[in-house]
Amino acid sequence: MISSFRRLVSVYDRLEHLWEHKRTERAIANLLIAAFLGSLVLIELARQGWLPRELALLPSKSHYYAINVAFSMLLGIEVIGLVFTLAHSVSDSVGKQFEILSLILLRNSFKEFVYFQEPLVWDEASEPVLHILSNAAGAILIFILLGFYYRMQRHRAITQSPGAAADFIASKKVVALLLLLIVGGIGTFQGYCFLSGRQSYDFFSIFYTVLVFSDVLLVLISLRYSSGYPVLFRNSAFALATVAIRLALTAPPYINVLLGVGAMVFAIGIIVAYNRFETSEPKPVIPH
Repeated sequence: MISSFRRLVSVYDRLEHLWEHKRTERAIANLLIAAFLGSLVLIELARQGWLPRELALLPSKSHYYAINVAFSMLLGIEVIGLVFTLAHSVSDSVGKQFEILSLILLRNSFKEFVYFQEPLVWDEASEPVLHILSNAAGAILIFILLGFYYRMQRHRAITQSPGAAADFIASKKVVALLLLLIVGGIGTFQGYCFLSGRQSYDFFSIFYTVLVFSDVLLVLISLRYSSGYPVLFRNSAFALATVAIRLALTAPPYINVLLGVGAMVFAIGIIVAYNRFETSEPKPVIPH
C-alpha cells in the first residue's frame, strides 16, 4: 500500500516537472497561436462556402468566435495549472480558482461579440454591450482584489512535524493526480461531443463541481494532521467559496458578477480573520 502511494506521488512529480518545463510552456503558446489562427481560417472558409459541411466544426461563422476558441483552450490550460497548485498550498489554489474565474468573465465578454454582425449594427449590439461591460467590470474587480488576497497570505504549516507535513503534501499530490485524471476524462468527452456534433455540458461548471468535492476531501485529510479550529474553519470556508464560484458560472448576466466578486471578498475575509486568529491565539502553556 505504501509503495503504491509513493509510486503515485512519483508519477505526480514527473508530470509536474514536465508541465513546468520551459519547452512545455513554448509548446502550449504555439498551440494557442495555431488554434487561434486556424479558427480564423476555418471561419473565413465557412463564410465563403469553401469548406465542406462535414468539416465545418465551428458553430459560428463570426470571426469573433476564434477568440472564444483561443480563450477556452487557455482556460483549460489554466485549469491544469490549478490542479498542480493544489498540491502546494490550499490558499494559493483558491487564488488560482479566482484567476480562472476572472478569465472566464473576460471570455464571456468576448463571447458576446459573436452576436454582433459584421459590420457592427448598434441596435442589435446594445444588450450584448451591457453584458460585456458587466463581465469586464467583474473581471477587473476580481483582478484587483486578488492583489490584496495574495499580499495578505502568510503561509504556515498546519503541523510542526516534518514527517507529518511531508505526508500531508504527498496526500495532496495523490488527490491532485486523481483530479488530473478526471479533468482529462471531462476534456476528452467534451472533445468527442464537439467533433461528433453532440450537445455537451460546460466544461468549467463540471470542473468546479468536482473541485468542490476535492476541497472537502482535502479538509477531511487535513484533520489527520491538524484538528485546530482556525485551519479547519479556513479550509472549510474556502470550499464554500468554491461553491460560490460554481454558482457564478451558471448564473445569468449581472448575477454572475455579483456572485464572483462576493466570493472574492468572502475569501479575503477568510484570510483576514485567519491571520488575526492565529496571531491572537494564546500559546499553549507547558506545565512544569
